Amino acid sequence: MEVQAPCGLLRAFAGLKDPRVNRTRRHLLDDIIFLAICGVICGADTWTDIVDFGRVRIKWLKSFLRLPNGIPSHDTFGRVFAKLDPVAFEACFMQWAAQLTEASNGRLVAIDGKAIRRSLDSAADKAAIHMISAWCGANQMVLAQMATEGKGNEITAIPELLKLLDLKGAVVTIDAAGCQKKIAKQIVDQGGDYVLQLKGNQGTLHKETQMLFDQCMTDDCRGIAYSTASSVEKGHGRIEERQLWATSDVDWFAEKGKWKNLRSLIRVRRQRTIGENTSDEYHYYISSLPADNASKLMEYVRGHWGVENNLHWCLDISFADDQRRARKGNAAENFSRLGRIAMNLLKLQIKHKAGLKRKRKCCGWDPQYMLNVLTQEQNEL
Repeated sequence: MEVQAPCGLLRAFAGLKDPRVNRTRRHLLDDIIFLAICGVICGADTWTDIVDFGRVRIKWLKSFLRLPNGIPSHDTFGRVFAKLDPVAFEACFMQWAAQLTEASNGRLVAIDGKAIRRSLDSAADKAAIHMISAWCGANQMVLAQMATEGKGNEITAIPELLKLLDLKGAVVTIDAAGCQKKIAKQIVDQGGDYVLQLKGNQGTLHKETQMLFDQCMTDDCRGIAYSTASSVEKGHGRIEERQLWATSDVDWFAEKGKWKNLRSLIRVRRQRTIGENTSDEYHYYISSLPADNASKLMEYVRGHWGVENNLHWCLDISFADDQRRARKGNAAENFSRLGRIAMNLLKLQIKHKAGLKRKRKCCGWDPQYMLNVLTQEQNEL
């Protein structure tokens, strides 16, 4: 029985430059990369797992891969991905991801970072890798990513990541690390809008925004136009209430002109009740969006918080991102990228209402299910 080749995915990474010298190339780079992607989709969390997957599925794999010398060893996978240029790998990833996503005005693009904890290599004096990802809320997919050494380098990495993205008509959300005048300007210059969280790193603006809303709450916002929205969520013994206030009264701020297209200030109250314990948190934001649609602003704020559950939590729980010990060269960064490729493909299976771990098991059990994931055909169990 002839198996339909997943041509789109095979083509996406076909242009990568092989980092090996000719005399050491017993296995084709295309085969190595595609094998690794397939292995991770099917539950592999280490190079050894990928080899085991390949040996079990070699007959199926040979229906569309050449594999002239069989399945590579785990050392071969480790060496190749340690040497593989992560920038070139990312460029192929982005080109492929762009084909799967649909651009639309008002789409949320959340920028957030996550440490790969086991990538810390004290012996080599190498800090843990911090992966910054661009997450599309509408498509539930990673659009692009970039590695830095430590969270403190996000300020320099975020502008470089933004350059890679088509932001026309998008709304970009970033936590306080990215609340910088140059970043706000870059987002607007690239055709997007921003919702940026305020904290102490923008001392004057944060303090004065807090004082403004405190005064508003005291006198019920007399003389200040504002809009508001609220939501309540219940589940797992927890009640979470959110209330948002937004105002376009920003002309009083002395440095308004330094924040390109600054149009609104936002305050969000999050009240959590777990059993008999209740906690209150206040968060502040600036935005280039007008303040007259508080419900929409609430969607963007909540959408950014959702990155933790929809991206970071999934990578840790479903793909063991924090437990992986690949450290040599570019191996940690590139293996993390394999996980994001697998996650994008699995999340496209919207007809099969199941979590990522369950979908990975189905890929391992059923070759046809696996092939449908690779070719973006829909599965329904």
